[in-house]
Amino acid sequence: MHSYQQAFLELAVEHGVLKFGEFRLKSGRTSPYFFNLGLISSGTALQRLGRAYAAALSAGGIEFDLLFGPAYKGISLAAVTAVALADTGRDVGFAYNRKEAKDHGEGGVLVGAPPKGRVVVIDDVLTAGTAMREALRLLRAAGAEPVAAIIALDRQEVGPGGLSAVAEIERDEGIKVISLVTVHEILDFLQDRHADPGIAAAIRDYQARYGAAAPA
Repeated sequence: MHSYQQAFLELAVEHGVLKFGEFRLKSGRTSPYFFNLGLISSGTALQRLGRAYAAALSAGGIEFDLLFGPAYKGISLAAVTAVALADTGRDVGFAYNRKEAKDHGEGGVLVGAPPKGRVVVIDDVLTAGTAMREALRLLRAAGAEPVAAIIALDRQEVGPGGLSAVAEIERDEGIKVISLVTVHEILDFLQDRHADPGIAAAIRDYQARYGAAAPA
């Protein structure tokens, strides 16, 4: 496990972003863990989160010119990642979208740096992928080239189409999706912390039932 992954999971547990128990998901499944990145809500925590995203981008080896954060959660994520990259000596612009087009002032849907060149879309998770697909459509319509997306957690669960949400986006949109962590890193983290073995067993059982097969 990379050091940024360890640091991210420590942050997630510390702030209640990652919880263990029994949680009813929108899909109707009962999950042994729940993830809510919206609970990162202080300056120091956001700073640590931005550093984790920036480190994951660097580790992913993606060449890019711009960060894009889909409204709403993606806006702050793109901003703190841009700041974290600046701290390493790389100044990258970021942009985001409004949920509704503005008909006065500068107008339009897109805000921030001009959407051009190679773009990485930043968000928290992929569920149905609707927001991600809309972001990719907006960027391409503006003349930019989306090359990758980065999310905090890949649950690696099979969806209605037989693939995970990440695999579907990669197949349909032709971009790479980078995850700060997957379920495998969560299991490694629990083992390193000598956590209750029942938690890890419940997660493994859940993945055995709902986990997506690795792409061929």
